[in-house]
Amino acid sequence: MAVLAVVSAVGLLVDDRVLVGAPIWAKPFKFAVSFVAYCLSLAWMLSLLPDRRRVGWWAGTVVALASLVEMVIITGQVVRGKRSHFNHETPFDEALFNAMAVTVVVLWAGTLVVAVLLLRARIADRASAWAMRSGILLALAGAAVGFLMTQPAPGQERGVSKVVGAHSVGVPDGGPSMPLTGWSTTGGDLRIPHFFGMHALQLLPLLLMVLTVLAPRFARLADERVRLRLVLVASGAYAAVFALVLWQALRGQPLMRPDGATLAAAGLILLAVALGAYGALRRGRTSPPRGATDATAAPASKDLVS
Repeated sequence: MAVLAVVSAVGLLVDDRVLVGAPIWAKPFKFAVSFVAYCLSLAWMLSLLPDRRRVGWWAGTVVALASLVEMVIITGQVVRGKRSHFNHETPFDEALFNAMAVTVVVLWAGTLVVAVLLLRARIADRASAWAMRSGILLALAGAAVGFLMTQPAPGQERGVSKVVGAHSVGVPDGGPSMPLTGWSTTGGDLRIPHFFGMHALQLLPLLLMVLTVLAPRFARLADERVRLRLVLVASGAYAAVFALVLWQALRGQPLMRPDGATLAAAGLILLAVALGAYGALRRGRTSPPRGATDATAAPASKDLVS
């Protein structure tokens, strides 16, 4: 994937072709970079499994091979100057898209196996365990949004239309879009919840890493239970925002033009996160670290307050 990212970056520089309103090499570049982060995250999580490593190895290998097949098809279609997604123009194009659909299902199933292994694994640090579990479950939800994109858009009909499926909701694909991401600025875009959900796989463990780095400087964060509560609050907030951007996209609403209902929901999520974080930190001020004896509980509490 790293090699394909470099190849696609070169393509962006030397190939000025445009497809569906975007540079033709933008899609393989974004997919390759995303797969680099996705597969590295899965590999790291699999390395932490205390048992069933053989099952995890096979699941990870299936994910890697499925993603490779998908990238080969995407890149091959770029070389041909054709759409890779939703393309039913010719029997060959349709066969390639159907093959991609199979690889996506296989990739999702392989990730689901890893998620089950993580849910059943006994990982000593509970905050780490739940950062990984929440991240991979949200990644599965984000990946599942891709199945919504394959449904016929208004005016499309299976077996008749040359293109069946779309990223955008309420507007045609290829219209005005945000820089870099290519997300629609005039209608809803299912790539937003798709992207946001899948990258919980990196962002929630990254949050825990930041909390761990800050622990020596902030006494409350040194308590494993406080870090666990903060991870759970962050996971709940991430799930709520994922649901919000999915709801927004399905209503055909651009990300940067929310209506009153979207803003109200966002405000409620923000309030819930603030209260949750406050509660997690407040409880950490008076609760002694796990395993503290009666003789040491009071000094430990005093240190946390200070």
